Amino acid sequence: MSKVKNAFKFLAALGSAAVPWMARAQNGGIDGGLNRIGNVFPQSGGLTGARTASELIISIIDLMLIFAGMIAVMFIIIGGYWYITSAGNEEQAEKGKGTLLNAIIGIVLIVLSWVIIRVVTNLVGNDRI
Repeated sequence: MSKVKNAFKFLAALGSAAVPWMARAQNGGIDGGLNRIGNVFPQSGGLTGARTASELIISIIDLMLIFAGMIAVMFIIIGGYWYITSAGNEEQAEKGKGTLLNAIIGIVLIVLSWVIIRVVTNLVGNDRI
């Protein structure tokens, strides 16, 4: 029964985290809300606006880094939930701490890889960035 209760609490917390985005989706009609992926790549207009192969590759890498960052944030939420709800269970607390540590390391690596990509593309002379 305790596992079902914890799962319900987790799903409720995760669902409540989505409420601000759902409310914002109502704001701007079809051009606003969740339909803004093109704003991530304003210089090239997204994947379809890439003029060269290097721009396409950079746009794909940007999308993959955004996706990896979203997954890392999700693991921070999961690890924090496991740690907070451990209720004295050392095994679950260690599991939560490990998940949090790994997710933070992942976010640091994602940011560093984004910086490295920007530096390399600036050195090569790509004027997209």
